[in-house]
Amino acid sequence: MRKPLPRRAALVAATALLGGLLTVPAVSAAAGTPRVCDAADADIYRPPDRASAAPGAVVACRRVDSLPMVVGAPPLEAWKVQYGSTDGRGRRVVVAGTVVVPRKPWTGPGERPLVAFVPGTLGIGPQCAFSKQLAGEYQDAYEGPNLAALLNAGYAVAATDGQGYLDGQVHPYAVGAEAGHATLDMARAASRVPGSGVSPQAPVGIWGYSEGGSGSLWAAQLARSYAPELNVVGSASGGIPADLKQVASNLDGQFFAGFLVDAVIGLSVTHPDMPFDELLDDDGRKAVRDAESLCAVGTVARFAGARFEQYTKDRLTLDEIYALHAPDGTTWSEVVDGNRLGVGVGTPGSGARYEIGFPVLQYRGILDEVIPAETADATRRAYCAAGVTTQWTPYLGDHLSGDPQTIGDVVNWLGDRFEGRSTKGNC
Repeated sequence: MRKPLPRRAALVAATALLGGLLTVPAVSAAAGTPRVCDAADADIYRPPDRASAAPGAVVACRRVDSLPMVVGAPPLEAWKVQYGSTDGRGRRVVVAGTVVVPRKPWTGPGERPLVAFVPGTLGIGPQCAFSKQLAGEYQDAYEGPNLAALLNAGYAVAATDGQGYLDGQVHPYAVGAEAGHATLDMARAASRVPGSGVSPQAPVGIWGYSEGGSGSLWAAQLARSYAPELNVVGSASGGIPADLKQVASNLDGQFFAGFLVDAVIGLSVTHPDMPFDELLDDDGRKAVRDAESLCAVGTVARFAGARFEQYTKDRLTLDEIYALHAPDGTTWSEVVDGNRLGVGVGTPGSGARYEIGFPVLQYRGILDEVIPAETADATRRAYCAAGVTTQWTPYLGDHLSGDPQTIGDVVNWLGDRFEGRSTKGNC
């Protein structure tokens, strides 16, 4: 069973104590909207004693004077937001994120479009939260140009941090339902931020790469059932870790092994009944502590070349870990497979578990050393076989360069969706 480490337990206890002593601004429960956005910065990252906000309701917000990471953006208004969401088991949680709107009035047809943006791998240390990095409080992120391109096109942006970046929490890295819910609820929350001007009827696009590619595609799969009122018109996902087993096999013992360490920790957070802490030796427990304090660059450097078995008492391989089970019989293999994208997808009316009624764009660098080619190909084939309108675009680049070189194409593709242009994809 997943047992909190002493440091984490202390953080949780401190958070509970502070939660009883300090309060966030009053909220209109019916509308899910604060009266004003005057929360202290600490309020955004302080979880309540008990999460009760409805999905997409704004719990607290504060204006952000500037976003120094978003170089080349037009004049803008920005807010940090704490909002309600749900975890993979349907329990209410709160999440932080950022809403950004260009100051220039929207002159296109209809309402100003909104892009729900899911950042790529940031690391799971609390300082790594995308909202903190956008505001210049820490710098390790790399997707400021993505947001600048969206804002220069006139679109509003709702960028989730993802679950688990609040005080005393651990980010469930690469876990599907949590990522999808946080993304969709961030889009819901954008129109409830006082002064944002974002309409609840705005056309919504979804975009993410790498970890964000997984989160954005999970949001696409969950949109119809979880947030049917959102007017989602398209979703773009690149460098997608769609099959975590294939990705883990590719990462174990390699340069980017830190992503595997973060993913194992993330799954242990969302599945506390699965065996984890008891498998670790002293090096393993230190590895967890280190990972939970690092951002992307530090994670890669700390774990380059590591094999996960070196952190377990019995030197368990990944396949041996997959065979282990919780008291109810659920195996790690089932948990990992439950996060595989492209399974159970279909078109509206098909009866599929995940019905998708809008086009999706999937893309990757053909030299990607992190995500195996068979993973990306299998996801594309699954979507095409299910009849989902799918655009597939390969680029000449590796995993890191596969994100920045695609910005213009993705913004244009989303723009076509916002303007109502049809597409047949290229299945």
